[in-house]
Amino acid sequence: MASVPSKLYSDDVSLVVVLVDTNPFFWATSSLSFSQFLSHVLAFLNSILLLNQLNQVVVIATGHNSCDYVYDSSSASHHGVENRTIPALYSVLLQKMEEFLIKDEKLGKQESPGMIASSLLSGSLSLALCYIQRLFRTGPLHPQPRILCLQGSSDGPEQYVAIMNSIFSAQRSMVPIDSCYVGAHNSAFLQQASYITGGVYVKPQHLDGLFQYLVTVFATDLHCRSSLQLPRPAGVDFRASCFCHKTTIDMGYVCSVCLSIFCKHHKKCSTCGSVFGQAQADNSAVSDRKRKAPET
Repeated sequence: MASVPSKLYSDDVSLVVVLVDTNPFFWATSSLSFSQFLSHVLAFLNSILLLNQLNQVVVIATGHNSCDYVYDSSSASHHGVENRTIPALYSVLLQKMEEFLIKDEKLGKQESPGMIASSLLSGSLSLALCYIQRLFRTGPLHPQPRILCLQGSSDGPEQYVAIMNSIFSAQRSMVPIDSCYVGAHNSAFLQQASYITGGVYVKPQHLDGLFQYLVTVFATDLHCRSSLQLPRPAGVDFRASCFCHKTTIDMGYVCSVCLSIFCKHHKKCSTCGSVFGQAQADNSAVSDRKRKAPET
């Protein structure tokens, strides 16, 4: 990814938008409890703010049914926090997080059983990008923005289109998407997000040392990254999800008009309505994108 002109940014000031996975279905089965995970995250946010007094941190909770802003360090003083100590600041975050968890649980009771227990990652990415776009309109000087996804839930194939749209929007705005995946298996969505936007993807081997992973890899600003040897993933899963059954596929049929992907041959595209002639099986659209993607 091409570097962003430095004149757009004010020195080494950073804006880190952190997406925190709060999905209860994942944390109920994880070896790391949510409270322990949150303690690592709070310590990491503290280190970001200590590196530069002008650094800004925004936290977005990613639930199973909803997502919302829960903390903004730039406006913490407007929420009645007169004591600027770290415990006082993060009392606001913990309170908002608890309110969000209660609201997300109520929404979960209204949905039908059998739903995929994935988090609403597409919604959180959209909120993060909207926040960053508002920042871009404040003037020529602003912090260096980046997004950090702290995810543990499995990918939701039904969110494929929305997530890919967010990834390409971040790429066009030159906003890196960093990923720290704490689940059992790798996340294809986050691998693609970090690869396409020029971010860093990490899957910690020891969750007890999560704070060390976060500080070592994600605490430094974008300018300093060129001087660091950051971890690179051994491979990236570029498989796509079909539009008909929302499942991950290796081979499929691609509409030549709107590039919709299907696992089986259809006479008519369900997305754009185009009538198919003699369809040819091809690799998924993402596989073709991999061949065209520039080396990072």
